[in-house]
Amino acid sequence: MPPTLASLVHHSALKLTVRAGEAHLDTPVRWAHVSELADPVPYMEGGELLLITALKLDADDPEAMRRYVKRLVGAGVVGLGFAVGVNYDAVPEALARAAQDEGLPLLEVPPRTPFIAISKAVSAAIAADQYRAVTSGFAAQRELTKQALGEGPEGLLAVLAAQVDGWAALYDASGAVVATAPEWAGRRAARLTPDVERLRDRPAPASAVVAGGSDNGTDRVELHSIGTGRRPRAALAVGTAAALGTAERYALHSAIALLTLTTERSRALYAAEQRIGAAVLRMLLAGEPDHARAVAGDLYGALLDAPFRMVLAEAVAPPPTGVAPSGDRQTGTALLLAEAATGAGGPSGDPVAVLIDIAESAAARSGEAVLVVPDGERVVLLVVDGGAAAEACTLYAEALEATRSAAVGGTGGAASGHDEELVIGFSAPAGPIAAATAFKQAEQALSVARRRGRVLVEHEDVVAGSVLPLLGDDAVRAFADGLLRALRDHDATGRGDLVASLRAWLSRHGQWDAAAADLGVHRHTLRYRMRRVEEILGRSLDDPDVRMELWLALKATGS
Repeated sequence: MPPTLASLVHHSALKLTVRAGEAHLDTPVRWAHVSELADPVPYMEGGELLLITALKLDADDPEAMRRYVKRLVGAGVVGLGFAVGVNYDAVPEALARAAQDEGLPLLEVPPRTPFIAISKAVSAAIAADQYRAVTSGFAAQRELTKQALGEGPEGLLAVLAAQVDGWAALYDASGAVVATAPEWAGRRAARLTPDVERLRDRPAPASAVVAGGSDNGTDRVELHSIGTGRRPRAALAVGTAAALGTAERYALHSAIALLTLTTERSRALYAAEQRIGAAVLRMLLAGEPDHARAVAGDLYGALLDAPFRMVLAEAVAPPPTGVAPSGDRQTGTALLLAEAATGAGGPSGDPVAVLIDIAESAAARSGEAVLVVPDGERVVLLVVDGGAAAEACTLYAEALEATRSAAVGGTGGAASGHDEELVIGFSAPAGPIAAATAFKQAEQALSVARRRGRVLVEHEDVVAGSVLPLLGDDAVRAFADGLLRALRDHDATGRGDLVASLRAWLSRHGQWDAAAADLGVHRHTLRYRMRRVEEILGRSLDDPDVRMELWLALKATGS
């Protein structure tokens, strides 16, 4: 504790006597300062014990003393020391009354106590307090380090909470609570997730002080980002009843440094892991699962022991205004996460980086392995089928989909204000032997997601669905229009109805009588029209490829 007026009064060598303001002697003293100016306020910082002899004051004037003391109190002066036996034989009554009225402690300094003795006492007490704080801080650092090495973040948080006489919580990169100390603080920590998300969007290192956490909102909570990269890898919250003291601040800074060391992988280590992951992926795609497993070792070996999903993700330009996304994946969970997703991948954010953070955080919490390999503008993820990382990717995609749909609002407007939007393709569950097939499946799903304006498409959706939605691509429509243009030009002259006849004939699989009945014409008329189609197109309807292309062209153009 820093020195207080009470500790100075009880200092046996100073022999100070309290003449006013007895109720405020527990106030800390930041410094002792001597000034005989009639108005020393411009030179005060607050927290001083002001020492005077009233050399330039009319200390017997009640009105002058009232103004003088009021200005001192307004400037944050915590006490007034008056030396008797210099200009006044006793403390003037006007000064004592003014100090009592304003609640300013007034200490009588005897003739044998020089001001320098009081200054030295204050300075020594401050130095002793700082020494105790530093010593306590080093002790806390040793204990925090011991716990970080032995028990991990949970043990470190327990020591930190005890040091600050409050509670502490650790959040991952997605803003989810990882650990708290004591355990009852989990509820308080969860309430601060929006504040943690806002902190996460600021460049590291970042910090903030917020009020909240407790039921009555009286906690003072400090939030600190953890990590040295562009995006924080974690966040630390410390809740206390009052502002942290020097010793508590030492402990907090030590905890931040240790958590940074334990949660932030060095660039060299991360680059090495990525090289191993890239090598594993290359071997899997080359059909060498045994070699891939040998290289994966303990780092990725568990990932290859269970069915996995190949995930491809990339950021693309948002659809132009007036083009509404056709996505329909909206779940209750997604709607709940929509706001969080918008914050995580905000207008200036990188949605692929956010996806990686979310997948890695979910995998870390569940003890899963996840392989992340950059692939040009895309990123490849290998995640456990049905695992936490796969679920986190799906939920994040659903949240983005829900946010996009909410932004469109059914009007067909632009879905998002983001500079780039995320698209994800999921393969079917696979094993190491089928990794190349899974990669192709993920590429196909990613292509479909891009074409449909969807955030996420799974390969099962592509296989189980219809091929017709794929015909909505502009290039397909252009091809279809070009293929059918000559037939439409013929029909426009009123010399026949070749397009409708072609559709009826193809829909009846070339059965003349059934197709003619659908059209209400004689079968010989239909045969004549089909010969005209062949003549105009210069292609034979006996060719199954020609029939397929014509049918798809009719479907693509709605003819």
